[in-house]
Amino acid sequence: MPTDADARAADAAQAGRPADAVAVFLFAHQDDEFGVYQQILAERQRGRRVVCAYFTTGVPPGGDPSRRDRESLSVLGRLGVREADVVFAGTRLAIADGNLIESIPLAYVWSRAWLTSFESVAAIYMPAWEGGHPDHDGLHAVAAELCSELGIAGRAWQFPLYNGDRCPRPFFRILSPLRANGPVTATRIPWARRIRFLKYALSYPSQRGSWVGLFPFLLLHYLVSGSQSLQAVRRERILQRPHDGLLYYEHRRFSTWDALHGRVAAWLAGRGGDAR
Repeated sequence: MPTDADARAADAAQAGRPADAVAVFLFAHQDDEFGVYQQILAERQRGRRVVCAYFTTGVPPGGDPSRRDRESLSVLGRLGVREADVVFAGTRLAIADGNLIESIPLAYVWSRAWLTSFESVAAIYMPAWEGGHPDHDGLHAVAAELCSELGIAGRAWQFPLYNGDRCPRPFFRILSPLRANGPVTATRIPWARRIRFLKYALSYPSQRGSWVGLFPFLLLHYLVSGSQSLQAVRRERILQRPHDGLLYYEHRRFSTWDALHGRVAAWLAGRGGDAR
């Protein structure tokens, strides 16, 4: 059971609420939830059941994801999310870290079956289309297309994680929404929660190397802005370059825009669709 006071309050609020009041959170990797700590709490306090899916193993091919799984389950538990409502789809589908764009059709088929298993989806949250990591953008393309097909695009929201928009190399922006993604809905996070969330961000010891770079920028964000930013999902964006200039995943040599765009465009063409 969660120990945080507002998580307990969320449990109370959920009592007697409709079983179909589901808020869906999609993540590429274990720890991506750091981008929506506040929104997960907000959905719990609305009395909605929060369900989460992770679309890669979070480790290289052949690696053991169990440690990363436990870290995210621990943090989500403190936010009031039940372990039974978290699914590691990437492990089920054998999609290794960095390989999601090669598995877009597979991720789509699984996602469609999973989402349609719920009586109704009240809201769905996904990583932003921002050029930060190819797995994030690949998942966004899958989810944006699926939400359009299922008629729930009006309930779909994207959250930024990190991107290199207007940043000199090797720097990046964290939790900074792209202007090209449209108007921003920003919610101020109370100071007590910002402190809690910083503690949560230190709860991923398996990713110590990554968080050495991420944590100072997260701390700065909470000190200066301290907000949860969301933007509506726009399906037409998935064939548009996220922003001008070098994308962060291109700088890190994780992938290229041409490779990601080619995979998404070929998948849409194979389905007889486009992103107009």
